[in-house]
Amino acid sequence: MATPWDARTYDQTSQPQQSWAQDVLDRLSGIDPTSTVLDVGCGTGRVTQQLLELVPQGTVLAIDASQDMVDLARARLGDRVRVWRESALDLQLEQPVDAIFSTATLHWVPDHERLWRVFAKALRPGGRAEIQCGGEGNIASVRRAIDIAAASHPQLAGWSPWEFASPATTERRLRDAGFVDTRCWLESRPTWPEDVGAFVRTSILAAHLERLAPERREPFAQEVLERVDVPLDYVRLNISAVRAGP
Repeated sequence: MATPWDARTYDQTSQPQQSWAQDVLDRLSGIDPTSTVLDVGCGTGRVTQQLLELVPQGTVLAIDASQDMVDLARARLGDRVRVWRESALDLQLEQPVDAIFSTATLHWVPDHERLWRVFAKALRPGGRAEIQCGGEGNIASVRRAIDIAAASHPQLAGWSPWEFASPATTERRLRDAGFVDTRCWLESRPTWPEDVGAFVRTSILAAHLERLAPERREPFAQEVLERVDVPLDYVRLNISAVRAGP
């Protein structure tokens, strides 16, 4: 089941995600301007707007698992981008693309072994994957606060919606899926959201809150927030890889 998102609040509080995305956009600078690029986890389309500028004669496709995100992205991007709802694990394209771009998304996707095989199939031989997501050690202090608060909620105890993979594990998965020239590395990105409460509720706790009865959601969020300090200890997993030839 896809994580439910408060897309409008996310759009208003996503400055940290936009900042992280700039690093990945920079890695794609110099791409052939006629390329076709797929944005996986486009959210509300803010970063997708910048991706368009890299391929002015090309094509940008964008998917997100949340219909609310897709609706806002479509409103923002108009007919310049084909945006549709689809899970990354279910991705099926009519034609392979030249590059796959993704930021702040893939740690929400289960089964990374399968995920990289899906991406390899979606890329043409020689196509690039430029990606950033939560990595090993991401929001460790926030997860400790969540574990403490979750102890009194059986449906949350011991449960996590995330895959925070290590560079070594990810490189092995990429090679097994048919990628070459793989490079994976972690980067610490301490984060000071403008509205910590809204950011934590929307960007971190969305899946946890969905598992709780409505009357229990705010008390749980408050209990987590009481134990959270800024900066939030974000760790990004950066991934650069090339799809092997035929």
